[in-house]
Amino acid sequence: MIYEGKAITVKALEGGIVELKFDLKGESVNKFNRLTLNELRGAVEAIKADASVKGVIVSSGKDVFIVGADITEFVENFQLPDEELMAGNLEANKIFSAFEDLEVPTVAAINGIALGGGLEMCLAADYRVMSVNAKIGLPEVKLGIYPGFGGTVRLPRIIGTDNAIEWIASGKENNAEDALKVGAVDAVVAPELLQAGALDLVKRAIVGELDFKAKRKPKLEKLKLNAIEQMMAFETAKGFVAGQAGPNYPAPVEAIKTIQKAANFGRDKALEVEAAGFVKLAKTPVAASLIGLFLNDQELKKKAKYYDEAAKEVKLAAVLGAGIMGGGIAYQSAVKGTPILMKDIREEAIQLGLNEASKLLDKRVSRGKLSATKMAQALNAIRPTLSYGDFANVDIVVEAVVENPKVKQAVLAEVEGVVKEDAILTSNTSTISISLLAKALKRPENFCGMHFFNPVHMMPLVEVIRGEKSGETAIATTVAYAKKMGKTPIVVNDCPGFLVNRVLFPYFGGFSKLLGFGVDFVRIDKVMETFGWPMGPAYLSDVVGIDTGHHGRDVMAEGFPDRMAVEGKTAVDAMYEANRLGQKNGKGFYSYEMDKRGKPKKVTDPAAYEVLKPIVIEQREVTDEDIINFMMIPLCLETVRCLEDGIVATAAEADMGLIYGIGFPPFRGGALRYIDSIGVAEFVALADKYADLGALYHPTAKLREMAKNGQKFFG
Repeated sequence: MIYEGKAITVKALEGGIVELKFDLKGESVNKFNRLTLNELRGAVEAIKADASVKGVIVSSGKDVFIVGADITEFVENFQLPDEELMAGNLEANKIFSAFEDLEVPTVAAINGIALGGGLEMCLAADYRVMSVNAKIGLPEVKLGIYPGFGGTVRLPRIIGTDNAIEWIASGKENNAEDALKVGAVDAVVAPELLQAGALDLVKRAIVGELDFKAKRKPKLEKLKLNAIEQMMAFETAKGFVAGQAGPNYPAPVEAIKTIQKAANFGRDKALEVEAAGFVKLAKTPVAASLIGLFLNDQELKKKAKYYDEAAKEVKLAAVLGAGIMGGGIAYQSAVKGTPILMKDIREEAIQLGLNEASKLLDKRVSRGKLSATKMAQALNAIRPTLSYGDFANVDIVVEAVVENPKVKQAVLAEVEGVVKEDAILTSNTSTISISLLAKALKRPENFCGMHFFNPVHMMPLVEVIRGEKSGETAIATTVAYAKKMGKTPIVVNDCPGFLVNRVLFPYFGGFSKLLGFGVDFVRIDKVMETFGWPMGPAYLSDVVGIDTGHHGRDVMAEGFPDRMAVEGKTAVDAMYEANRLGQKNGKGFYSYEMDKRGKPKKVTDPAAYEVLKPIVIEQREVTDEDIINFMMIPLCLETVRCLEDGIVATAAEADMGLIYGIGFPPFRGGALRYIDSIGVAEFVALADKYADLGALYHPTAKLREMAKNGQKFFG
């Protein structure tokens, strides 16, 4: 053994060839933490000092190669002063450069995922052999930063500027075929041939058949582009990427600027340019929010894993109520490998559900995401039925009939009578109390909520709702089934609207107040879209359905009369009475026409303004900042209340629920992180400025306490 540590070992293989193996003890994956970086330095020094070494293979003892840097350690570093952060970054880069500068040929054997720092390690090697199953990429922009271990320097010099910009600015993972095509790797082999392939390359380099010094040279020099080629490559890319990323995500464009700035320098100076830009991005609120989201997501995954032990296996599922929603649920279950019965009482509803599922499958086939065989398998896994004949073998049922407590209770009681004793029943309700629905059941412990968001195939969140009598097995099985469907489940406690709708309706309450003061809804939409929402509140109301919003608002007003009940007629009432129901009947706040691709396109409609005239109580001048505060303060305060009331267990889950469920702007990190970014005391003072608007704007006593003590939601 030439070197032995807790993360890295170096041992002799044959004929002067050594294997530098990453295998971080006590972890399921390899990652670059302080320990691994320090050991890499030690391992490289040991190789350098051993005159018998003629070549190096870099490998992994895990299923993955290296997943990247340890984000938790990174976040701590981001708090350091700029100079310290930059010095630390350059120190880490010296280790990769020392490996790259070894006097012998080096080959990375990529057996599994190599992302971020994992790929940057491979780029420092002379040659790369990749298993056909592996994936590589530089996903740092998804965290609001860009590669910091030499990725912006080495990748353009290996695969060319255009390819490197595409890889870095998109942050996507690339398969072996694509990696080979652009020259990111030198060979692709079957997993069992990886070691042999790496050995073959290093031996050929040792005997001089391959010139490893010539292969290495471009990585040490400036980019091979003249001034005009540089201008064309970088300026075009910046314009295109800025359009794709939007103004709220600076990292992709900053990455291009860094590659451009470093284009005329050799490696070491180029690495300094990368480090300076990296420090700048690391200090942005966007990076703080996106890294926070990543950590929240990890926390959610850990929680969902905890339920795995108590969950029962779901071999066959069922959905009650076909149509668009039922069809979406059936599609999601079938495409992820769980066969599902789709029951309805009407043949045309079944047809609608099947059409929805086939349409979604067709789309995946046409995009090359699914083979025709897999599509046929998925369609065969959806079994339409008008009777309960096959329900004896069902493990879990998702009830998705109309949003009416009496109808839901009748259907749930009926299905409970035909399924096996331990089958789990769930209700896809958006507002109705799970404890109330459970009153119709003989086995309420086997029942909980499973709230999907529309459209089911696109929205990542599923709220799993714990009623008063829901048992642990019911919750755990529903969480596991949601995970198997490719969704992110969040367990919440029962209350009107649960988490997401309970928080969304105060946001609409703020919208309603603005309309009552005569503010143009088109202006409100524009301001909130600029703030970062995927669509403004008027457009969102139309997409959700004015009737759905009208019904939900009544449920919420009954549940929380002190702050959600309204006096007099609102904009939603006026639209509802005028039968302007939104996209579903072609007119709401906007009117809808079909575009060339057959999708509804919104256009402003003077008739909508006529409908809204009677609800204006006074004309009030409001700034764009007022519009944001009118909308955001109630949403944030209701999120605080959900956390205080124990509806959701953690701040992380509350924020992720809003990001995954209603498209809260990810670069702002969620409602509680948004409060943190303003400062809790400053947020309370801001809310107090709008106190005359009613109880939705009044901070809780506990939040005032937090403000007084200088506390935050996220440490």
